[in-house]
Amino acid sequence: MRKQYHFWPGDDGLDAWDVDRLIALSALFETEEVPIAEIGEVDSTYWFDEHSPPTVRKIVEHVRLIEEVDLAYPIILGPDGRVMDGMHRIARSILDGRDVMTAVRFGVLPDPDYLSCRPDELPY
Repeated sequence: MRKQYHFWPGDDGLDAWDVDRLIALSALFETEEVPIAEIGEVDSTYWFDEHSPPTVRKIVEHVRLIEEVDLAYPIILGPDGRVMDGMHRIARSILDGRDVMTAVRFGVLPDPDYLSCRPDELPY
């Protein structure tokens, strides 16, 4: 699996969580079934913004990732329901006509691994 981070706006740049650490921290959590309709980020510009526009090449990269996902792994949600890992699995589930996702959820948001960073500064 490729190195991944979950980003969220911080005080001065982005805060980042190492997805490998999120997986390890949530490994023993109880799973739950979450309706895809309740995942608000499904209707957002999740992977793209003004710094990363949705070029054809970038969309194709995401399509490849969506095709390759393993739906056996639960998505990871923050305490507020924010997707911290698993949006490609959610996209695949939507394509497959599924209505729910298996998820684990943090009760308390873990501290980020990097504060006020830029994605291109992180080790991949």
